Amino acid sequence: MTHRCKRSSGLWKIVVWDEPFFQGKRHEFTTDCYSTSENGFSTVRSCRIESGAWAGFEHCGFQGQQFVLERGDYPCWEAWSGSNAYHVERMCSFRPITSADHGRSRLMLFEQENFQGKRAEMSDDCPSLPALGWGSSTVGSFLVRSGA
Repeated sequence: MTHRCKRSSGLWKIVVWDEPFFQGKRHEFTTDCYSTSENGFSTVRSCRIESGAWAGFEHCGFQGQQFVLERGDYPCWEAWSGSNAYHVERMCSFRPITSADHGRSRLMLFEQENFQGKRAEMSDDCPSLPALGWGSSTVGSFLVRSGA
């Protein structure tokens, strides 16, 4: 299956540049971009969120470190990479954050990293993991099956 960066009208708008401080190639998007390389640039170096909230990702295919980007200017990677422990100097895919029908939300929890070990599925708010029957207060990995 081929994923393409899409451009269409909607409630979200992000403008991205391939150089810091809003320089270089410029592209506008109103829906998800699976891979910036499909538009002729290797990564996003600066961006402006004009409407909606967006999730930016370190790697293509919505993988790697995730950044939540709200309305405003992000002149360089330090503006969106808020972590002192894990610096990410690139953003290679992004998509709008949409409201979810929480009645259809499903979250799969895993005891260990890489979706290994004991697992449990959640579809509603949970005040504590032990209340869910989970043996500890930590989760090694999780997978969003649907919703948010």
